[in-house]
Amino acid sequence: MNTLAQDPSLLASGQKSLARRMLNKVPEVTLYFWIIKILCTTVGETAADYLNVDLGFGLTNTTYAVGALLIVALAFQFRSNRYVPGIYWTAVVLISVVGTLITDNLVDNMGVALQTTTIGFSLALAATFAAWYAVERTLSIHSIITIRREAFYWLAILFTFALGTSAGDLIAETYGLGFFVSVLIFAAAIALVTLAHFRFKLGAITAFWLAYILTRPLGASIGDWMSQPTGNGGLGLGTTGTSFIFLAAILSLVVYLQITKKDQTPPELIEAEEAAVTA
Repeated sequence: MNTLAQDPSLLASGQKSLARRMLNKVPEVTLYFWIIKILCTTVGETAADYLNVDLGFGLTNTTYAVGALLIVALAFQFRSNRYVPGIYWTAVVLISVVGTLITDNLVDNMGVALQTTTIGFSLALAATFAAWYAVERTLSIHSIITIRREAFYWLAILFTFALGTSAGDLIAETYGLGFFVSVLIFAAAIALVTLAHFRFKLGAITAFWLAYILTRPLGASIGDWMSQPTGNGGLGLGTTGTSFIFLAAILSLVVYLQITKKDQTPPELIEAEEAAVTA
């Protein structure tokens, strides 16, 4: 039963709570979330290669163009007062491409080693989490209810994509393990995080962010494996085919979630998260 209905004296605080509930800006973590996330990371890898190489835009022009689109998408995301699947996942797709391009620019244009970018983005992500927690006392995605929290959230997302690109390329290319082996390695790492959460009580927030980081190199490795020529250890589908296959899958799932609202965060979960922070 609704708490406000039980105690009318809580009406004012209840109205404030309801206002907060309407402001959660990200989806609930469901199976749909992880499926779309991996699809987005795959598109981030293949679309960057498609624009850069196949269409001949070059790294610099591609970075400017996609970066501008990301700014527009994030402007809509920040202006919205609630989670809207179409806006949110458009921003994720674009930030996945930008994260890939940041790493590619550092490695290909500036000659920075993948080991260095992997360590550098790891430190940047750790610093983002540290600052986020120091200010907000939580890293939970169940209560992204202020502009400041949302800013921390998207900054962390950007670094996870850049880090994942570096780590995936490091293992597949620099260490020479190949794309398919990289897929198996990162899938196994995610499975271990899942096991640690459900069997050994690894905290939900820690498990979420570890899995989120690992899905980036997993998706990137899947994208490379599917798009690269068979002579390079891939399936030979090309960046064009792979990108459009995954974009179509993302669009279908996002439309489904827009209609069904199956990934909306329950209001009581937001209340519980806020209570834990303020306790």
